[in-house]
Amino acid sequence: LGKTSLAHQFVEGKFVECYEPTVESTYNKMVMVGKDEFQLQLVDTAGQDEYTILPHSFVIGIHGYVLVYSVTSLQSFQVVKTLHNKLYESRGKTRMPVVLVGNKADLALQRREVRMDERKKLAESWGDIFLESSAKETQVTQGIFMKIIEEIERADNSYGRSTGCCPM
Repeated sequence: LGKTSLAHQFVEGKFVECYEPTVESTYNKMVMVGKDEFQLQLVDTAGQDEYTILPHSFVIGIHGYVLVYSVTSLQSFQVVKTLHNKLYESRGKTRMPVVLVGNKADLALQRREVRMDERKKLAESWGDIFLESSAKETQVTQGIFMKIIEEIERADNSYGRSTGCCPM
């Protein structure tokens, strides 16, 4: 899907072609948004799927979510829907900042399995932001994480300078 590649691109500023897949990894990065400083803790849930029991660590203390699917995999799109539903139920159906990301947008149009209207309809039904990305593009990847910070701030204006937030 490219979740780990997106995290590497954001944290290290480079696209990693090959890496050892893990069950879960955590990355930390400090970013400035305007005059505010945010300490981000990214939790990469590599290998998780819709059949996994949702651990409390995916809900407690998490301020926002970046849900990633591959535009070349309809199955990954279905998994994202299931994960969103699980998160929504686990959080007690409260508003949760989410950015839906269709990754691998750099691949040929004929390889796409998820239609543009499907992803747009889904994001609108959730009331969430949608972005397409390629983990190979630094600028686009940076934009994803800036967008989730904006969504977190919009949902809860209590974050300020030197704030830690934890997108997943």
